[in-house]
This record gives sequence, C-alpha cells and structure tokens, in this order.
Amino acid sequence: MGFQVSPGVNVSEIDLTTIIPAVSTSTGAIAIHSTWGPVGIRVLIDSEDNLAAQFGKPAANTFQDFFPAANFLGYTNQLYVSRVVFANAATGAQASRTSTSGNTSAAGGLVFVKNSTDYVDNYQSSGISAAGAFIAKYPGELGNSLRVSTCHTANGYQSTMSGTFLFTSNSATATASANQFTVLQVGDIILAGSDKEEVTVSAVSATGKSITLKNRYSGNTISAQASVVRRWEFYNFFDAAPGTSDYVSKYSGTTDEAHIVVVDAKGRITGVANNVIERFSKVSRAIDAKTADGAGNFYKDVINETSKWVWWASHVSALTNTGKRAEGGAATVFGAGTSKVTNTGNFANGRDGASPRNADYQTAYSLFASPEDVDVSLILAGETNQTRALHLINNIAEVRKDCLVVMSPRKTDVVNNAGYVGSEMDDVIAFRNLLPSSSYATMDSGYKYQYDKYNDVYRYVAMNGDTAGLMARTDNDRDPWFSPAGFNRGQIKNVIRLPYNPPKAQRDQLYKSGINPVNTFPGQGTILFGDKTLLAKPSAFDRINVRRLFIVLEKSISIAAKFALFEFNDEFTRAQFRNIVEPFLRDVQGRRGIYDFRVVCDDTNNTGEVIDSNRFIGDIYIKPARSINFIQLNFVAVRTGVEFSEIVGNF
Repeated sequence: MGFQVSPGVNVSEIDLTTIIPAVSTSTGAIAIHSTWGPVGIRVLIDSEDNLAAQFGKPAANTFQDFFPAANFLGYTNQLYVSRVVFANAATGAQASRTSTSGNTSAAGGLVFVKNSTDYVDNYQSSGISAAGAFIAKYPGELGNSLRVSTCHTANGYQSTMSGTFLFTSNSATATASANQFTVLQVGDIILAGSDKEEVTVSAVSATGKSITLKNRYSGNTISAQASVVRRWEFYNFFDAAPGTSDYVSKYSGTTDEAHIVVVDAKGRITGVANNVIERFSKVSRAIDAKTADGAGNFYKDVINETSKWVWWASHVSALTNTGKRAEGGAATVFGAGTSKVTNTGNFANGRDGASPRNADYQTAYSLFASPEDVDVSLILAGETNQTRALHLINNIAEVRKDCLVVMSPRKTDVVNNAGYVGSEMDDVIAFRNLLPSSSYATMDSGYKYQYDKYNDVYRYVAMNGDTAGLMARTDNDRDPWFSPAGFNRGQIKNVIRLPYNPPKAQRDQLYKSGINPVNTFPGQGTILFGDKTLLAKPSAFDRINVRRLFIVLEKSISIAAKFALFEFNDEFTRAQFRNIVEPFLRDVQGRRGIYDFRVVCDDTNNTGEVIDSNRFIGDIYIKPARSINFIQLNFVAVRTGVEFSEIVGNF
C-alpha cells in the first residue's frame, strides 16, 4: 500500500483464498464432413439431435464422421465440432441462393458465407450481388430445398383480377380472355367459382392467358367469371396484410411493411414438402425502423439476426426506396414498383462439394490446436488415415500436452478384409507402426456395425467415438484416473456386431503393439479390453489412466500457479504454493488417483541463482495408481493334515 502523508485510516483487502480449480476432462473435439453447418468455427454440441440439427443428418458420404461424433454424445454431452469442406472454386462446397446465375461471385470466389463472423466482416454491408435476394446460411445441397417468399403490399397479400375467366368443373386448368394471369406467381391461391373454392396455381403460361392448377377445380363450370380474387400463397400464415408501420407513419412515410416466409420447398429439411419453417411478420424496409418496444425492425437485420436458414444478400431492385431512412426521409414511399407484388425465390446451385482432402481436415482440426483458445480433453479422429493421424498426434496433442487423441485403424484393415486368417491383426499393427510413440494418443482395434436410423441402413463406423465416450463416462461416474476399460466401465453401446473380433492370441499381439482390443463376449456385451496409450517405452505413461491423471494434475495446478507470477520468490510465496497444492493432491489420493506424493518448493530448489533469474520452481513427486491388467490366481491343493500357516507364501 502507498505511504500516507496525513493522519487517516487506509483499508485494503488481500485475497489469500486461491485454490486449485476444477478442470474439464470430458470435453471432446472432432472435425466432420457434413451436409450443413458453419465453417471455420467451433460449435459446442450437447446431443445427437442437436448435432443433426446443426450439421445435417448423415448421408452416404458423411456418415463416417457423423456417427463417431454421435456415438461420443451417447456417453456424455460436450463435444466441439468443426465442419470440414472442400474449398475449391470448381468442385468445392457452395451455398444455394435465390439467384441461379453462375456458380461464383463477381470476385471469382465461391458463393458461401463461412459463419456469422465472416458475414459481418465481409457481407453485411455490401451484400452478395451474385446470390440474389437471399443466400443459404451454410454451404451444401440441403439449401436447395429452401424457398423464400416475400409479400410487400396489401395488394400482394390479396387482390382482385378483372376480366373474363373460365373455370371448368374437374379441370386442372383455367383460362382468361386476355393476359390477366401475368400478375400471378406459382403458389398463389385463386378463389374460383361462385362458391369461392380455393385452388393453387402450379404454372402460368407465357402469355398470361392460362394457368395450371395444383388441385383440380371441383365446383360448377363458370364460363364467364368477371372477377377473381387471388391471394398470396402464405396468406393464412398472417393475421393481416402488410401496410405502414407506426414508426414510418410517424415520419409520414408509407407502405414499408413486408411479410417473409422461409419454406422447406422440397421437404429435405423437415420431411414435408412446402412446410413453412420460419416466418417474419410486418418487418420494415426502412433501415431505421423500430418496433413498439424499441427493437430494430429492418427486414435485413431481422433476417440476419434470427433466421436459422438464410442470410440477406441484396435488395430486390424493383422495390423502391428499400434501405432508406424513415426519419428525415421526406415522407418516403416504399413502393412495390412492379406488377408482381410478391417475390418468390427458389434456392439453387448449392452443393456439398467433392470429398474433403487431408488438408481440409487439417484446417478444421487446427481450430483445436491452441489450449488458450479452447479447452478440450479428447480429440476424436473419426475415420482416419496416416496423414491425419500424424497431424493430430504431432501437431495438436504433442503440442498442447493436455489432451488425448483417440483413434481407430483404417476401415480397410478390419472391414471386409479379404486377406489370410489373421490379416486384420497384421494390417492393424502395420497401421499402428506408421504412427509415432506418444502417450498423448490411444488406438482401439476397429469398427462396429450399427444402425443408421436416419437412412434405415446399417453402417460400419470407427469406434474411437465410443472409446472416447467411455473415458468421458468414466469421468462422470468415477474420475479421469480410473481406467475406462473392462467389464465395469468398458461396455460399448449400440453394437450389432464387430467386423473384427480378435481372439486371445491376436489380442496378445495387438496389446504388445499398444492397440486396445475391443471384443464381444457372449452374454456380456462388447467391451474395451485394454487401456494402453501409443507410448512404446515401458513407462507408467503407457496407460490411459496415468496419462489422464497427469493431464488433470498439470492442468489444474498450472492454472493455480499462474497467480504466483510477478509475486516475490520468498518463503511466503513458496509456502502459499505448497498450501494450495498439497490439499488438492490429498483429495486426489483419497479418491484413489495416487498412492503417495510430495511437494518440494523451498530454498533447496529455489536457490539464489533461480531467484536471481526470476524463476520459481515447484517439484511435485507423484506415485500414480496403476490399473490391473493381469490377474494370477493360484489354486494350491494340500493334504488334510497340513497347517496352512506352514505353506502360505511358499508357492
């Protein structure tokens, strides 16, 4: 505290309550090739349903990444997902949009918005002229199922056509004496005949003299109907026609309101064609418009902030004064400017793109590379190969040193392997031998055959999602330093069968190579039957539970140690450090994580030279608890007259 220069009382508060914090040990991370979802960001997913909603249901070319993620979420509820796309102008992923002209933007790049940050930084102000009025929120063919319809005026909501109209009973067509039908759009509703039967327009002739009806007109033939009421296709979804908002009216402007609907036109999103999935009532075309409670009501902002499916891309050119201010706008009239008073855009040109390359997966996984950016404990490799596996181990796990890469062998190693007897074992070991020795990675023995409820088929899926899920479930049920393997905690879910179920002799060879066998035992389920890491050196760290124990200890204690930075390296600071660490380790010891420990942080390791070099050293010695991998049971037969005390311990 500073020195006082006059009498008085100075009150200060010193916080010596620092403790070792709890750290996350069950959060997973995976990069997936998917049909939907943002690109270039991490999304935290808590269930399989949310995974499918955010990144799309699995397809024939995406299930191999989707199901390891979904299977992991079957054991726990925290998984960061990063979407993988093939970024290539010719065959890469692309967003669907209302414009059908061209596949690239004016700048020659792909037409899609990576994520909300990308939109705000690059498109919110300028828009995307090549995309038409709207563009799908994310790249992918799924967006081609979308349609956006906008009603700008009361006349667009409902109007009366005058002329001479013919409606023939049980007919799917109708005619007009002239081109009165040119104002119609596909989907518009016609009130036909004297009983005002609702029929829907499915096509309008080029001349505007005839229309095709989606549902046949069933009333009496009307040969000369003088006027016909038409309604906007989505008339029934709104209480009233758009008009002039109170905000714009206050500044003497008119006709700024619009109704907008987003439709699943092809039914690929909801399973029901032409299902309305979003609607926006009485939004304004005035840029400064506000609702009665003061919230912004400019249609562009409302769409961008609340729609789950589309971004605004550009204003419809035929609509006058869109985007102008109402305040100070000299009684702005927001006119329709066209005889077609509704605007409907079917989305097109979206594509998933070619299969992603190794480089695309590495780009997506790079979002998990920095421990300062995201705290993850388990990195799922999904369906992998040597290049991706090496990247995950060498460039992420070995750099972070606070997480575990969980992988499976290549699919061809264990699924429909047509080699000799035992070739699955040899191929799995050969794949493992392509990878480095590391205690920050673990590998199971294969794939499982499981049901795909989204497509009503069965799939072979890599089991690293399940292996990582067992670790997360072990964290929730016990602690990270318990082994996830065995009959108590190693039960794998949703297995129809294993394409490779290694027998005892092959399990021995797999385990010697650091591969954890997965086996189905009759009547006992499918079990993770090993808990080794890929560390080749004989060490305590060649076990999953020991590696994860030290990850927890190092994460937790290092966070607490940060608060010793820039303090004095004296006995008070060193004692404070010991008093923080020792209770934490005693708690871990009491929860069976370690057998014993010792913390050394005094003048024996913080010598004058260490202090003068502005360093601080705390040595923490740990005796980690070991999991049982081998059980020896000795049954000794003895004669009736022998005393057990004479022979116990001699065999």
